[in-house]
Amino acid sequence: MMPDDALPGEAARPRAATLLAWYDRHARRLPWRAPPGTAAQNPYLVWLSEIMLQQTRVDTVQPYFLRFAERWPTIEALAAAELDQVLTEWAGLGYYARARSLHACARAVADHHGGLFPRTEDQLRALPGIGPYTSAAIVAIAFDVPATVVDGNVERVVARIFAIETPLPRAKNELRDLAATLTPTKRAGDFAQAMMDLGATICTPVKPKCVLCPWNGACVARAKEIQEELPFRDAKKPNPTRRGIAYWLIDTSGAVLLRKRAEKGLLGSMIEVPSSDWIVGAAPDVPDGAPAAAEWRRLPGLVRHQFTHFDLELSVLAATVKVRNADGLWTLPDKFGDVALPTVMRKVVQHAMRHTHDRHPGQSGDPGVETMPMFGVAESPGSPLPRGRRKKA
Repeated sequence: MMPDDALPGEAARPRAATLLAWYDRHARRLPWRAPPGTAAQNPYLVWLSEIMLQQTRVDTVQPYFLRFAERWPTIEALAAAELDQVLTEWAGLGYYARARSLHACARAVADHHGGLFPRTEDQLRALPGIGPYTSAAIVAIAFDVPATVVDGNVERVVARIFAIETPLPRAKNELRDLAATLTPTKRAGDFAQAMMDLGATICTPVKPKCVLCPWNGACVARAKEIQEELPFRDAKKPNPTRRGIAYWLIDTSGAVLLRKRAEKGLLGSMIEVPSSDWIVGAAPDVPDGAPAAAEWRRLPGLVRHQFTHFDLELSVLAATVKVRNADGLWTLPDKFGDVALPTVMRKVVQHAMRHTHDRHPGQSGDPGVETMPMFGVAESPGSPLPRGRRKKA
């Protein structure tokens, strides 16, 4: 019996050829993607895009990808860059450990592989920042080698096609095994990208466009009329909230004190507005770890930011000094776009500049605030992707 045959009363098996024909007509045009039917693609650009796309939306990634590809068009060029340069270009994209791993991987490929990406999943997984998903994506898309590429979009498609009611993340291995049964031996890269596109544009988290789906006749969830409920997810524990203080210190020239975070840990090697420790519990009522002695005043409101495993609330204290009495990077606001400020610190900057009345370059009334490069970047690249419905207890 052929894979697409079905017994009476059963849904037909999904055929790779049907999905590929749909992809040939409806593939998304993306700057890192070759047209359908291209046997192999530039592995450097495939890798770069896949690292950027981890936990990040396509529309957010595109301008970053274009800037990186223009500035560092080859793996050797990226490997030769300084880490601070890479972090500055990455600033605002979120999940900053990816940028450090990206740079480390570029150097590993340049130094130990002659500038050529390995062609097997096992060899790729030995490189910094490359796990099972990314290694499969590279070998399939870049080298057209059959591999099972499973991201969130693919998990959703497979859960619905086979009506898998086991909640995520417990269902991950089962969904991967089922996805492997669909993967063809030819056009592996196109098939991987077709599955991603199907999940992103047709088999969407909310209100899937089943009437347009090339596999609608093979979808068991649709036959059971439960497609909008799948995939189920285990209930997630609420994130704890950490609190702290950020210190907005300016001098009479309008320069703001910034500093570089430690290399290891959250936001490693990124630039920050000096801040206290971020702790669970009540925020400190008095300056805790202030970078300098000054007459600190608390600004109205809070800066809120969501990390993967905790939520953050920052109070902002501001002060002005006549003499630079603290070590760090004293930076004028119109130069903030030249430093690696992560999104949470961009929020601190915006909050401080909105609520301080000290006049300095780039603040209210100065056209510089409208043209600062840092504010031209989307502020929520790491916002959570839509989730499937929870399975009821």
